[in-house]
Amino acid sequence: MVELINNGVHIKSGVPVPVEQTDTAITKNREKTMAYKIFREHEVSKDETKMRLKFDALISHDITFVNIIQTARASGMTEFPIPYVLTNCHNSLCAVGGTINADDHAFGLSAAKKYGGIFVPPNQAVIHQYAREKLAGCGKMILGSDSHTRYGCYGTIGVGEGGGELAKQLLSNTYDIDPPEVVLVWVEGTPPKGIGPHDAALALIKETFPIGFVKDKVMEFAGPGISNISMDFRIGIDVMTTETSCLTSIWETDELVSRFYENVGRAEAFRKLEIEEGAYYDSMIKLDLSSLESMIALPFHPSKAVTIHELQRNPERILKEAQDECNAELDGQVLLDLLSCINEKGEVICEQGIIVGCAGGMYENISEAADILRSRSIGDGYFDLSVYPSSSPISLAITRDGISEILMQAGAVFKPAFCGPCFGAGDTPANNTLSIRHATRNFANREGSKPSEGQISTVALMDARSIAATALNGGVLTAATDIDYEITPREYKYDGSVYDIRCYDGFGNGDSSLELRLGPNITDWPDFPKMEDDMLVSLSAVIRDDVTTTDELIPSGETSSFRSNPIALAEFTLSRRVPDYVAASKGIRSFDEARRGGTIPVEISALLNLVGGDINKTSIGSSIFANKPGDGSAREQAASCQKVLGGLANFCFEYATKRYRSNCINWGIVPFVISGEQDFKWEPGDWIYIPGIREGILSGNETFNAKVISNGNVHDITLECAGLSDEERTILTEGCLMNYYASKQL
Repeated sequence: MVELINNGVHIKSGVPVPVEQTDTAITKNREKTMAYKIFREHEVSKDETKMRLKFDALISHDITFVNIIQTARASGMTEFPIPYVLTNCHNSLCAVGGTINADDHAFGLSAAKKYGGIFVPPNQAVIHQYAREKLAGCGKMILGSDSHTRYGCYGTIGVGEGGGELAKQLLSNTYDIDPPEVVLVWVEGTPPKGIGPHDAALALIKETFPIGFVKDKVMEFAGPGISNISMDFRIGIDVMTTETSCLTSIWETDELVSRFYENVGRAEAFRKLEIEEGAYYDSMIKLDLSSLESMIALPFHPSKAVTIHELQRNPERILKEAQDECNAELDGQVLLDLLSCINEKGEVICEQGIIVGCAGGMYENISEAADILRSRSIGDGYFDLSVYPSSSPISLAITRDGISEILMQAGAVFKPAFCGPCFGAGDTPANNTLSIRHATRNFANREGSKPSEGQISTVALMDARSIAATALNGGVLTAATDIDYEITPREYKYDGSVYDIRCYDGFGNGDSSLELRLGPNITDWPDFPKMEDDMLVSLSAVIRDDVTTTDELIPSGETSSFRSNPIALAEFTLSRRVPDYVAASKGIRSFDEARRGGTIPVEISALLNLVGGDINKTSIGSSIFANKPGDGSAREQAASCQKVLGGLANFCFEYATKRYRSNCINWGIVPFVISGEQDFKWEPGDWIYIPGIREGILSGNETFNAKVISNGNVHDITLECAGLSDEERTILTEGCLMNYYASKQL
């Protein structure tokens, strides 16, 4: 299904050919890739060592846009300089939390009116479907504050980043990256009947993510197989490239892309993108669509994928292995029993199916699910099926075409456009049961369970077709390729009239005299001090899992209502992973507050005496150690909550994503890396002293000699912080991005 070629290739006579010997002359032909051509069109600097990019448009949802706008206006923003879309698809539920979520929505509309933005009301569209239908264009670049900002198959480079990077664009600054490697994804073949985009996506993620094959690189899709798949199939793969940990994606465009833009009323947005003779790629992935099988990704990661047939053959072994891995990750909070999902016949039993969001809620997925369930029933047992079309235009289309009627008659329930099931808000299944979802992620707690309260259920990712096949069998795990059904030819007919009626488009027409609507939960950021000459940090959390997700750093689900209140939200930091972290960090923060107030804490004086430090020039704060933190969401709160609690540094062997590392920098948290050769065992309560850190960062140092104080003993250690731009160094030493902009205004 998927083959990885870990050496350079170039295009010769229209096909990829291995490069026998890589040299500078060949690698310069990376400039011939589609990705680099688009990058160069958006650069404001010709510095070969660092790309400085400006985007054509920005997009955020209601978990992120309040903080972004608050950050930007505190930094001097007076208008939105480019189209900025504020969607309301994450905090759409207003059933709990008083007025909190609705206040955020009112804030968003008032900001769109004041600064000249675009506002999409709750349940009109999930963030990425609106971008596909209204923002994308061949050769464009869109920056979104959601990690699944991927529009490559529409000829648009979409990048998902933390809010700080969007704030920079709102302040007419640039997005700075090292020139990335480009990986060619060569697509061949035609998918068999019953195979959908999630099957292809999970196969790709399974092979690439565990070894970091495309981490922080661009995936460029080309090859004869692309013409054999629809636009919905293409975007279903493309949106999931986020889970490979790549930077972004881009695809060749063809007549089908042209027809898409005609369908949504923007024919002028099309231009042909294609690979160029001689283009160089740093590595290659072969994706054979013809050999794809129905897939299932077991908890707690999309890369934990196996074929459904393999799971059916070996359910006890495979589920036992997955169960043991999950329980190790849950760290004894609750016991997951996946083996209880096997019935007396040896069949895997699921109790919930969800087709949702930017990956699942597409017209074609829902249409083919209806074909499988036509004139049939999901039964009256434990299994239930919910369908969330990803936009109002798609809801209109499936209503007019009779698709929703077929599914409702089969027992499915339809719900409005909403991302909740993708991050743990709504549709929580019963304890110790398995939910199968055509959604983007299946991390721990993404379905809304609370291990700390003894409740756990799990999500497995599957394509909508196999979810429908499983529904047909009353919840017995079934591959769509094993079901006899006829596919009804249908075509998505876009009708954007609901957008025209309900969405506010004020780009270029802001009214600065208007006041923002500020609910009681919407608060400004607290003040953050600048970095002192030296730094002393305590390890308030030590996490030894292979990978730590942003959902663990700041849980999703019920915490979403507090995203506009940084102080209240910080109380949830690491609450499902290291419950003692918040109290420990606050205790350390109090030492620095006392120091800045003129009081010398005895405990800190004793520590600094061991290493010869001076309390009057030493920042004191908390820190986190994790092996590989930051996989998953782009949410900046994974870093900002640490900062609110007094966090000053993070330590790890590797950062899982660029976006999390960037979030740390923008919030003034030094992203240290430890050499794998240093076999020092980190423990909670240890202290790390980094002398001369401020001068070292400003001077461009990439290694720092530090001392670890553990149980009264002092150990030398070398820390690394490489690849910082001049601006990033200043952001860190000023204390955060807002301080950086404030200093520029002085």
